[in-house]
Amino acid sequence: MNVSTNMQPFNKLSIVIPAYNEGATIHLILDRIDEVELLNKIQKEIIIVNDCSKDNTEEAILKYKSEHPHLNIQYFKHEVNQGKGAALHTGISKATGNYTVIQDADLEYDPEEFNVLIKPILKGHADVVFGSRFLGGNPHRILFFWHSIGNKMLTMASNMFTNLNLTDMETCYKLFPTHVIQQIQLKEKRFGFEPEVTAKIARVKDVRIYEVGISYYGRTYAEGKKINWKDGFRAIYCILKYNLFSR
Repeated sequence: MNVSTNMQPFNKLSIVIPAYNEGATIHLILDRIDEVELLNKIQKEIIIVNDCSKDNTEEAILKYKSEHPHLNIQYFKHEVNQGKGAALHTGISKATGNYTVIQDADLEYDPEEFNVLIKPILKGHADVVFGSRFLGGNPHRILFFWHSIGNKMLTMASNMFTNLNLTDMETCYKLFPTHVIQQIQLKEKRFGFEPEVTAKIARVKDVRIYEVGISYYGRTYAEGKKINWKDGFRAIYCILKYNLFSR
């Protein structure tokens, strides 16, 4: 696969949002996306995948969609909970924009910074852009020491096999050419998505991967953060699997 194949003018961004039990807050992230004016008048396509939530997530999304007809919101749902990665697979497969970006349903990442990711694309420098929480002088909520150490260790392990020099492999904000990410066969259904997609995108011929600094407004576990130490071990497994044993 060659990243330059079938490249088109950048006029629409697909924003893929996996949602699980976010009924109380999903309107907040949608408000922020609505407020963002993308560079070059790029249009927004919002793709929400409800991963069989147990709360009122579906009702909240459908209500928001009906009250904001000017927004291009595409809604899909899983009848059985499959995990964040599976929701991303569904959302990516439905994307029709020239580029696709991942957006969590919580408020840890600021959609205003989509333009930060888009700039290297518009300038013709990049094909794929990662938003790093560890670059630049952007605001970061101070939270868990061992979580940050674990993140950096996973990024270093990933870099050793991909030969990239990323600072934040586990970041949510990843911007891909849609036709490229749709051609990659992704398998991880839960939190192994990040190391898998990084390993596979690094092997795309002639791909130019850039990294830009972004803000991070992390949540505590009491506030709804879902990732835990078990997901860290899964990430290590995925780094080995998709770099060494499943190429």
